[in-house]
Amino acid sequence: MRFGIYTEIQCWPPASPGQLYGETLEQVVNADRLGYDTYSVIEHYFWERFSISVDPLSFFAAAAQRTQRIVFRTLLHPLPLHNPAVLASRIAAAELVLGGRYEFGVGRGHAWLPPKAGVPLDETQERYEEALEILFPALEQERFSYDGRFWRINDGHIVPRPTREFRVYVGGTSDATYERAAARGWGVVVPPLLPYQALERQLDLYRAGCAERGHEPDIVWIHAVHLDQDRDTALREAEEGMTHFLRAQAVASPELAPAEELRAAGYGFYAAGILDEVAAMPYADMVDGDYVWVGTPDEIAAKVQTVRDICEGLSEIAIVANAGGAKHWKAIKAQQLFAEQVMPHFRDRAAAEREQD
Repeated sequence: MRFGIYTEIQCWPPASPGQLYGETLEQVVNADRLGYDTYSVIEHYFWERFSISVDPLSFFAAAAQRTQRIVFRTLLHPLPLHNPAVLASRIAAAELVLGGRYEFGVGRGHAWLPPKAGVPLDETQERYEEALEILFPALEQERFSYDGRFWRINDGHIVPRPTREFRVYVGGTSDATYERAAARGWGVVVPPLLPYQALERQLDLYRAGCAERGHEPDIVWIHAVHLDQDRDTALREAEEGMTHFLRAQAVASPELAPAEELRAAGYGFYAAGILDEVAAMPYADMVDGDYVWVGTPDEIAAKVQTVRDICEGLSEIAIVANAGGAKHWKAIKAQQLFAEQVMPHFRDRAAAEREQD
């Protein structure tokens, strides 16, 4: 099983964007040194308390100069906001600049993003579908053409050319997302703050589709984590960041489209108001309900084991160590304790199982 870090780079006062970028780069270097496999970053716009990560590829280019082995991953590129042929070119260039240490995810993006970017909400699904039909031929074929509603490309050709196939991920809550991932052999990402039961049916569809087509499931589980040898200390240290992390989920809610418009555009999850309910949750309930993991290394290891037991096809646990713009020293501490006192439980066990085989 792989272990990774995921961040949204949330900017809460009094921190500045420049400070956060610098600290997050230090956290990437630390993660690489500690042996994490992946470092994943969201692509998001317009709301700093949710994320200031507007250009993950630039961030990764800076981080790559200071790291040796960690693999970088964008989760996710919101395709309705992109020209897919241009994005394909940027992805191909990133693969070269990062020395092959790059993989990416695709999605429609959060429902609050398209209107702020000048994209009508009712166009996002069709834009997403067309973008998929351009992005992957652009990456995989020497020449490609496309005639759609939003893009018309005749004899297209991107430079530079990618040198390998990419590992691709999708995330979301719709059945179609998981069925498409199974059909294409892509991985899926379980978003932070959603319990397993919320996506159990979709994950079952994904696993069944993978089995039918001979693909190996690749499920990435993201969870916000803070640790200390003393449980009470962990709870005290984590409270501000975890509370901000949950509050950030609703920071854009006042500017969401009306529920009827959201449902018509296929954003039923946002119309249901689930994120507002999560954002209003008291801290004790977040912890007790396992929406976030806070505790001793042994307690967190037990939670990882529980996820392994219930989620067949789990391939990676990615922790959020700087949730809600947590102070830099807390993020470093969480990364280190998790790497040194949680990850070995599972890597040592996997090595022993391989020896028995």
